[in-house]
Amino acid sequence: MTEPSIQSLFDLSDRVALITGGSGFLGKSFSRALAEAGASVVIASRDKARADRIAEELPSPDGALHFGVQLDQLDEESLNAGFDDAVKSAGQVDILINNGQQGHALDLTDVTGQAFSEDLRNVTGYFLLARRFRDHIVKRDESGAVVMIGSMYGVVGSYPDAYEDVCTASPVQYHALKGGIIHMTRHLACYWAKDGVRVNCLSPGPFPSEKAPTEMVARLKSKLPMQRMGEPYELKGSLLLLASDAGSYITGQNLLVDGGWTAW
Repeated sequence: MTEPSIQSLFDLSDRVALITGGSGFLGKSFSRALAEAGASVVIASRDKARADRIAEELPSPDGALHFGVQLDQLDEESLNAGFDDAVKSAGQVDILINNGQQGHALDLTDVTGQAFSEDLRNVTGYFLLARRFRDHIVKRDESGAVVMIGSMYGVVGSYPDAYEDVCTASPVQYHALKGGIIHMTRHLACYWAKDGVRVNCLSPGPFPSEKAPTEMVARLKSKLPMQRMGEPYELKGSLLLLASDAGSYITGQNLLVDGGWTAW
């Protein structure tokens, strides 16, 4: 067997990647990474016009076409229709990035039971979409890759003093959600390996947007070995590793990209 080159291992030409939340803060960098590697990218969003706009802005080094579809992962009917539209538009789906996130800015002092349960529905959406993808791959007799987006907060608790008197504490339901996504990754990887579907999780943190309170960001920096926040582009290489043939022997893993936060 001829050993593949590193360029060919990371090359996504002739593959189609579906990404939920591809128009978001981290999602836009994820989408660009996939497109820059040669993939045809399908941006899924609750807002079809926004998805179309982001798709139009993506690079296409090898002439791949990009698309936008409407998909609400908290609505099973919308989720199924969105996946069907992705296949219809691009012809197939070879890579799924479960990145969409909808939640409430409520912490353990004031979150309601209803809000908590609604936020946990994100993991249900991740599963249902991953199952549609797995069935699509099996029907085509191909191989595929799922990348779930988790968080360092699915592995560790947050420091109360990083948020105290500045902003809402890290939502307890967010921690429960991300921890569930990480463990579901392991479970699905065990069952779907025989089907040629790899399932991994990429857990970022901390990657605050420009909207984050300055004082909170300063406090978070003090908790990090690298003493700085992450930039969205610093997730691009990790995503490609898990989505491409460069990660062909990696499944059931949670890759933390957190500036050393969880190394303490």
